[in-house]
Amino acid sequence: MGILAFDFGGSAVKYGYWELETLTHKGQFTTPATWREMKAQLSSVFQQLSQEVAINGVAFSAPGVVNSQRQVIEGISAIPYIHGFDIYTELEELFGLPVAMENDANCAGMAEFYEGAARGYQNVAFVVIGTGVGGAMFTNGELNKGAHLYGGEFGLMFLNGEHTFSTLGTAVQMAWRYCERKGLDKNTFSGKEVFELAENDDPLAQEEVESFYDYLTKGLFSIQFSFDPEVIVLGGGISAKEGLLTEINQRMKKLTSHFGLNDFDPLITLCEYRNDANLIGAAANYLAQQEAGK
Repeated sequence: MGILAFDFGGSAVKYGYWELETLTHKGQFTTPATWREMKAQLSSVFQQLSQEVAINGVAFSAPGVVNSQRQVIEGISAIPYIHGFDIYTELEELFGLPVAMENDANCAGMAEFYEGAARGYQNVAFVVIGTGVGGAMFTNGELNKGAHLYGGEFGLMFLNGEHTFSTLGTAVQMAWRYCERKGLDKNTFSGKEVFELAENDDPLAQEEVESFYDYLTKGLFSIQFSFDPEVIVLGGGISAKEGLLTEINQRMKKLTSHFGLNDFDPLITLCEYRNDANLIGAAANYLAQQEAGK
């Protein structure tokens, strides 16, 4: 079965063709300013690829709270015009094919759960570290979206006073804090550059890097001992950081020892898919929905 997958992003819409566990015909276009323009672009991609491959269905990864029962994207996102109406019906009429849609963080998690680092596990926490922290939960082999579709919103956990996991546990926020303490524009240094400054003995950078690792580990500790997954999979740009797991694991060991939690060592691993995760997850969600007869 060949699936055309789209990933709605605030600045670009990515797409690709998924068949036989392979993603091909990848491309992207700038996110349009209106829904009418978006539909025209989606239709153009569909028409072009239809001449080259057989498309049996169309899958979407989207920001916001995707309510598949109501067929509406709730909440808010960087693409306001996709919210608040029966988007499924409009897309099915546009393509003349079945459509499936899921939240982008859930899609990235599904890519890892069905095809990547979490394959073979039944209870998984996928944590994506970007500007903030998001993620997805899987319980007994099923995506656990929660009673109000906020399952996996790990970034809302408070870690220190009024500061959340999203504001304390990401490299982007670490870089912003470093710049602020230096009296610079917050975009002067990236997270990668702050890591490099720390390695070159910049004391302020070292302080911020240490704080980042500590808060990241505390957030993962809280997820482990509230949800109790078999494995935690880390996604987002930080997953490419050399030595990340070593830093996390040594801090995790200190925390578990401090609380006398010695029954097991939390298993934390890195994602396999990065830029393609949302597309692969969207296709995986489509196939799962088809198998479930939904």
